[in-house]
Amino acid sequence: MSPLESLPAGTTLPVDLDEAAHRCLVAGFDGTTTVPDTLKRLIDRGLGGVILFTRNVRDAEQVRRLSETLRALRPDLLVAIDNEGGGIGHLVGAGAPDVPGSYALGVVDDPALTAACADALAGHLATLGITASYAPVADVQVHPDNPIVRTRAFGTDPELVSRHVRAWIAATEARGIASCAKHFPGHGGTVTDSHHDLAVDPRPYDELDLAPFRAAIAAGVPMLMSAHVVFPALDANRPATLSRRILGDLLRRELGFDGVLVSDALEMKAIADRYGEAAGARIALAAGADQVIVAVPDLEVTLSCRDAVLGALNAGVLHDERVVEAAERVRRLAERYAVPAGTVAPWDADAGLAAARRAVRSQDLPEPVRGAHVVDLFPPPHPALNWGGEDLLSEMRAVDGPASGTAVTGEPADPATLAEGIVRVSRRAPLVVATCDAGLHPWQRELRDALLARRPDAVRVATGLPEDGALCSYGRGRANLRAVAEALTGA
Repeated sequence: MSPLESLPAGTTLPVDLDEAAHRCLVAGFDGTTTVPDTLKRLIDRGLGGVILFTRNVRDAEQVRRLSETLRALRPDLLVAIDNEGGGIGHLVGAGAPDVPGSYALGVVDDPALTAACADALAGHLATLGITASYAPVADVQVHPDNPIVRTRAFGTDPELVSRHVRAWIAATEARGIASCAKHFPGHGGTVTDSHHDLAVDPRPYDELDLAPFRAAIAAGVPMLMSAHVVFPALDANRPATLSRRILGDLLRRELGFDGVLVSDALEMKAIADRYGEAAGARIALAAGADQVIVAVPDLEVTLSCRDAVLGALNAGVLHDERVVEAAERVRRLAERYAVPAGTVAPWDADAGLAAARRAVRSQDLPEPVRGAHVVDLFPPPHPALNWGGEDLLSEMRAVDGPASGTAVTGEPADPATLAEGIVRVSRRAPLVVATCDAGLHPWQRELRDALLARRPDAVRVATGLPEDGALCSYGRGRANLRAVAEALTGA
């Protein structure tokens, strides 16, 4: 631990500067009904925002009461959540609208329909008292081996992504919810998940995917989120979150963004393993970030980040003017978005499934199968991204009761034996074999091919990025899987 990080949360700073430093933090926490005392003290000193996760969600009424409790402590506290749609969302228990992931919306390529889906999500947030949404994803899915963007992106073409980013932001803004385009300047050209390690995008400057972020800024997006990605063409030494060249020279001066720049979560290993969360907070703010997210529920981590910032201010390593500037941007954001609308107009509850159906039906459909045996192969849900527990068999049974099946969520010990067992159990029923990003998971390819060798009549489905020869859902959200189940059964 550096001397700066070991300093206590000193009282030598002026009160307004202490408050400004606290505005630059967004904290995660544990609890569904009560607010931890440590969080209350942070809020009292000016904490800028909280981020909710599945751990904070039980049902809609509980979330409403929790957001009201938080704002009663400080009316200008931003209550935020990741709310991308598809399989990426924490509000299943609170009745979140079913909308497909972004990739399916890009396949349909109807910005009005994308806007309707974003409106449904934003309207639902407004009913819960949540006023900031860390969406949309403005990344372009570039590298086929990218492990983290994939169907979270609207597609592989920057102009298509830009169209849908603009539509999403406009619809969210119309609901009075703050949107946040992420992950600047793009995570789609990497082969590493920054949750697990530092990612690098080796492309030259003129090949980077800045167009969707330019579009977001032109659309008036109030927030951008930085990527924990190194771009050697921009700064060979530091990831974007910690880079003055990227956050200052590129984002502020060249692109002209004057909204709130928020970091991705500091506990992600790209930052935590190389810098530590506390040093990451200090460096990110010095580099030009306005808020840093500490999403883990352990508030001691948030306190260590706070203390590092206060210590750096005390020592003159972090300039007062930089923190005051950041806090002023957060203050303007809160002034505009912190208080939820009193009346929430209804949204189109059917938009999500309509979009998912259009995506699936944009391709050649197989002959309908009834009473099928479904083999759903998919990796374990990402701990930071997928919480809904959606599966294809459940959606097949919803439209075709006699359907049966098997879910395989990890590499089997003996794929050949498993394949034999599945074929034996399925008997003469039609066989559906679904994979999810089989290109990233050799065990899925091996098991799929073993099944196809025994049952060449099987119908193939892809629930991740599209795969040749498969019926594609373009995502694993409930709406995606219901639409592909309907297409399979002719429902």
